[in-house]
Amino acid sequence: MRTTLDIPDELMEEARRVLGFKSKTDAVIVSLRELVRRRRVEELMGLLGAIELDIDVPRSRRRPRAGPARGRGRTA
Repeated sequence: MRTTLDIPDELMEEARRVLGFKSKTDAVIVSLRELVRRRRVEELMGLLGAIELDIDVPRSRRRPRAGPARGRGRTA
C-alpha cells in the first residue's frame, strides 16, 4: 500500500543508520513491526497474575503411553 508520510529527515536518517538499512521503506516497516510487538508484549505483561490457570504441569509433560503396534508387520 502506498502512503505519503511527512517524516522529519533527521529522524528518518537516524532510523536508517541505527537499523542498518539503505531503504526508507525497510526502516519504516521494521520500526512499525517492533512498535506493535512491544505493545503486544506490554499487554501480555499487564495480564501477568490476572489469569489463574489450574494446570498440573508435571502431568502435562508426560507423554501418553503408546498402545500395541498394530498392522506394522512386527512380530513378538
